[in-house]
Amino acid sequence: MSNRHKSIELFKRAKELMPGGVSSPVRAFKAVGGNPLFLASGNGAYITDVDGQDYIDYLGAFGPLILGHRHPAVVSALADVTETGFLYGAPHSGEVDLASEIVEARPDIEMIRFVNSGTEACMSAIRLARAFTGRSMVVKFKGCYHGHLDALLIKAGSGMLTLALPDSAGVPAKSTENSLLAEFNNFSQLEQLFERHAGEIAAIIVEPVCANTGVILPQDNFLTKLREITSRNQSLLIFDEIVTGFRLSRQGAAGIFGVKPDLVCLGKIIGGGFPIGSYGGKAEIMRMIAPEGPVYQAGTFSGNPVSMATGLATLKQLDSDLYDSLEDKGAYLTEELSKILLEKGMTHCINRAGSMFTLFFGVEAVNDSQSALLASAEIFSKFFNEMLKRGVYLPPSAYEGLFISSAHSRADLDKTLQAARESILRL
Repeated sequence: MSNRHKSIELFKRAKELMPGGVSSPVRAFKAVGGNPLFLASGNGAYITDVDGQDYIDYLGAFGPLILGHRHPAVVSALADVTETGFLYGAPHSGEVDLASEIVEARPDIEMIRFVNSGTEACMSAIRLARAFTGRSMVVKFKGCYHGHLDALLIKAGSGMLTLALPDSAGVPAKSTENSLLAEFNNFSQLEQLFERHAGEIAAIIVEPVCANTGVILPQDNFLTKLREITSRNQSLLIFDEIVTGFRLSRQGAAGIFGVKPDLVCLGKIIGGGFPIGSYGGKAEIMRMIAPEGPVYQAGTFSGNPVSMATGLATLKQLDSDLYDSLEDKGAYLTEELSKILLEKGMTHCINRAGSMFTLFFGVEAVNDSQSALLASAEIFSKFFNEMLKRGVYLPPSAYEGLFISSAHSRADLDKTLQAARESILRL
């Protein structure tokens, strides 16, 4: 293990210039202790820090890099687009090409609008749902994170759980007065909300597989029940597939679970490593967006040529063989990891959906945000740092998902398992 002198020096400088020294809270390593690594490069399944140390990467930039770092097809697309122009503020063919690819892949999306982030996508989808239904209230689930918009920044997941901040300062009470909360996988709570607020709920927004409180899968046909209760009450069902879109399948979680939402939010993978977000769904709803309809939304960088080109290059690589391979890798790594933990007598739970998973220490099952918070963040922190010493980079939070890419080889997985064996002996 090399020293971290350059990372330490950079972090010291960064803290004088940026709040916490980072551009997004979880990157600061507060949940796992120590100094964050400053990265210099990435290639395939590996990242390299500024001190020259290589790591097998399971952060995957928090999900977008399903092909790994600097995939040749993406690098080629990037080179091509920068030769012709990377920002116009005007329509171009790249938007049509990526929109066509997404609409063809997803039966639940008839029309799509590109934005620049997941937060933008969710904010815009909620505005659209309110306009379409003429109602104000929106239901979200504890532990699901839909970006840092005021109305839904309540008991959010990932970074907010990491920092033990159930709400954010600076959010007026009035901003959340139309937001309703229920526990993921608790349908009876949801029924009570619809009874109490009959005729007032515009939409439910949900991560069909939670990815920001750790990976949590729907239980007991939960998503089907969401579809039924929204249809029955003339409310919309919004799937936030920022993480799961094109991660679990070309049809996303909606295709895996056989549930068709009214609106879908996408991001991460569809940009191929560059900033992007989108929301789409039924044409009759989407046609309410300006300039066709009265719902305003705009953005200077929306549909920019770079994100369109790298996103399209990525999606073109995502065929059934790739998803089968990712499923095999995910199954192998998590099953073998669980065996190692069982051999050492460590209570744990591994929740996996395809190529994304979370290892929870100290609990036997995690089905909602409450049970996720019972898992030991302290043990995870120790495990994280032991793995880091052995050249394996995990997400710096007990409440994030680990991501496997097509670039991870069987040898990489076996190196990871050996590192885990050694790390667990140190816990």
